[in-house]
Amino acid sequence: MLRPSDSVVRAITIDGAFRVITALTTDTVRGAIAVQSATGATAQRLGELITGAILVREAMAPNLRVQAIVKGATGHGTLVADSHPDGTSRGLVNLGKGAADKSAVEIGEGSLLQVMRTLPNGMLHQGVVEVPAAGGISGGLMTYMQESEQVVSMIAVATLIGENGVGASGGYLVQLLPEVERGPLMVMTERLKDFERLDDVLAHEGASADVLLEELLYGMPFSRLDDSPLSFSCRCSELRVMTTLASLPRTDIEEMVEDGKVLDIRCDYCGKDYQVSPSQLRSLLTTS
Repeated sequence: MLRPSDSVVRAITIDGAFRVITALTTDTVRGAIAVQSATGATAQRLGELITGAILVREAMAPNLRVQAIVKGATGHGTLVADSHPDGTSRGLVNLGKGAADKSAVEIGEGSLLQVMRTLPNGMLHQGVVEVPAAGGISGGLMTYMQESEQVVSMIAVATLIGENGVGASGGYLVQLLPEVERGPLMVMTERLKDFERLDDVLAHEGASADVLLEELLYGMPFSRLDDSPLSFSCRCSELRVMTTLASLPRTDIEEMVEDGKVLDIRCDYCGKDYQVSPSQLRSLLTTS
């Protein structure tokens, strides 16, 4: 049996009460965690944050880039999730100076969640909330949707880490629409109590975004609106490296040219190395 590929599915209940988005992100998270060499709780939280960024983007800005950043409870250590409209996502673990390994980012009281989306004009729309002490990434995402977007949503994300790394990863977002009535709301509230922990659902062989959707809305007529693939991918390139260098002050570029050394630049997201020669740097001076 083939393992389901990563995807996100969008649906709405026939009564117009709920908008539902479900996502399977296993391979996407595996890719990000592997290149970051993340382990333990940090790997789990990074996977959850990537899934959360995908769900928020799909709900609020499907055609825009969304980044979610969590600052650890100790103030040292940051997790970054970067989700793009084409369905690709990546992640970053930054433990700061003096950190011994990548299993030390703690999420709890004092942690902050920042969510940003890049608007078509290049400006950023962003909001910052405190992560609830016992809410984890899921609680932080719900707080963000409520306080920064003024949208009542129920969100759960989970990443299962086993002896061989990421076993499964996924999540859902249920948005309450203006048409919701007390009866359907009570039914959904009770239904979601069974999904507060997604571990059991995701652990089942054959778990997928569609399976999660069907279980969430079991017995509730709904219309499946759309779906799209998800994957891990980094957007770095030699062109982007050169564009970034070109934005430096001219005097800084001149100093690097005079130094005569090849610049070694590594992408923090995927670990790919780029070499920039003095002649390439010199070309920036002729075009600036």
